[in-house]
Amino acid sequence: MKKLQLSTDGGARGNPGPAGAGLVIKDENGNILLEHGEYLGETTNNVAEYTALIEALKFAKTLGGTDLEILMDSELIVKQMLGQYRIKQPHLQELAVKVKALLAGFDSYTFKHILREYNKEADRMVNQAIDQALGL
Repeated sequence: MKKLQLSTDGGARGNPGPAGAGLVIKDENGNILLEHGEYLGETTNNVAEYTALIEALKFAKTLGGTDLEILMDSELIVKQMLGQYRIKQPHLQELAVKVKALLAGFDSYTFKHILREYNKEADRMVNQAIDQALGL
C-alpha cells in the first residue's frame, strides 16, 4: 500500500483565457515527490481544474500510488466527483468520465475541498506554467 496526497489546481486568466494546470504529489510523510505545471492554451477554469486532476492521477499511478487523498480548491469539481452536483456540460462530463476511469485503478481515494490559501503549492505551478508560456 502506498498512500499519496495529490494537491491539484487549474486556472485561467479570464474565463476562458490563457490557462494552466498544476499539481503537487506528496508521500504520506509530506515529502514532495513531484511538482508539475503545464500550460493548456485558451480554456476555462473548470477544464483546467479537471485537466490538473487527470494529470495528477496519471502521475500517481506512475509513482505506484494505491491510496489517494485528493485536495482541491475547486468546490465544484469536488462536489461533482462526490456525486453531490450534477455535471451538466458535455465537455466536463467527458473529463469526469476520464477521471473516474483513472480512479478505478486505485484501491481507495478521498476528495477533500480545501481553501485556496491551503493550495498555494499547486497554484504556484499553475502560475509558473502560464507565466512561462506568456513570456512574463
